[in-house]
Amino acid sequence: MIEPLAFGSAVDSVEVRLRAALERRLPTATELRRRLHALPDLSGEEGPTRDLILAELPGRPVDAVAGTGALVRVGGPGPAVAVRAELDALAVTERTGVDWASRRPGRMHACGHDVHLAALVALCHAVGDTPGAPPLVAMLQPREETYPSGAHDIARSPSLAEHQITAIIGAHVQPTLPRGEVAATPGTVNAAADEFTVVVRGRGGHAAYPHLTSDPVLALAHVVVALQRVVSRDVDPTSSAVLGVSTLTAGSAPNVVPDEATAGGTVRALSERIRDQVHARLEEVADLVARAHGCEAKVSITRGEPVLYNDSGLAARAGAHLTHLGLTLSRPLLSFGADDFSYLSAVLPGLMMFVGVGDGTDVRMHSAGFLPGDDAVRDVALTMLAGYLAAAEKV
Repeated sequence: MIEPLAFGSAVDSVEVRLRAALERRLPTATELRRRLHALPDLSGEEGPTRDLILAELPGRPVDAVAGTGALVRVGGPGPAVAVRAELDALAVTERTGVDWASRRPGRMHACGHDVHLAALVALCHAVGDTPGAPPLVAMLQPREETYPSGAHDIARSPSLAEHQITAIIGAHVQPTLPRGEVAATPGTVNAAADEFTVVVRGRGGHAAYPHLTSDPVLALAHVVVALQRVVSRDVDPTSSAVLGVSTLTAGSAPNVVPDEATAGGTVRALSERIRDQVHARLEEVADLVARAHGCEAKVSITRGEPVLYNDSGLAARAGAHLTHLGLTLSRPLLSFGADDFSYLSAVLPGLMMFVGVGDGTDVRMHSAGFLPGDDAVRDVALTMLAGYLAAAEKV
């Protein structure tokens, strides 16, 4: 168990000294953020990004995890708090126009992971520079943006127990919140997220003789429409879920009825019970509607991240520290977005906080123009510090 920290009005408290040490590291961290932004690596290819961060971090040992990831310990032996930052970028062509834009065509840090990494480096140095600060483990996580999840692999790594990690902290930029606000919401904050494919098979033929075919395109069209009733009519309206079809593929010529047609989409839910219910109805509706049109349907579902749940004690204590550090607690934030941090918070007390970077524009994450300002490095670093202190304060 981490020795609980004592906080009060004393000028030399650990909180005050950590903040001062963090502020000293911010100029270097901001420069690092720009270097990271210019050299993004895709999921599963993050080795160069990891090595760049390792060269900037204090502390040892370094444990390899999840292929291209790493855990780096800062401080002495004993129980430790882990703080996560993600290594990977997205397959997006950047259109920000800054002189430190991505130099790798078709790759971009369009989700703020460059900010998270730079902030974590600043926090690690602050902890290393502050006598009496509890041990911290920097979690450099790969493959947040794709399956198989890097967090899923780390959650099952023996390294968590070897480092005696007692809690896991995360912070993520969020453009729907104004700059200076941070959400530290207790309980459920992100949905479980799954992907599905529906393949409808029929009997193809000449489009001029539809009576001789079993048209999978028509059947799939009815499946897509029928699936919209699953949430509106099968799910309790006091619960929440999303079932969305996002891709449709069929045919190769206008005068040919194909043998099969395919749809793909996502299922999201805020509870495991509703998640399983929607899965079951998805399979049943697809099967029955396809058969009504003389076809057959096969549904495959890839289960993704579980529901992300924030420890209520961590959230409350972090909220107090955020206020001490000059940030503003936002309204509770609940989102149907997903983050594989949920795999980690399923095995450890966890807290994912969302850091406002809204600037009045309509630019969203994962878009070619998404570029939080450099001040986001400071806000994310202070948010990580608040979470680290909250975990260290737990008795």
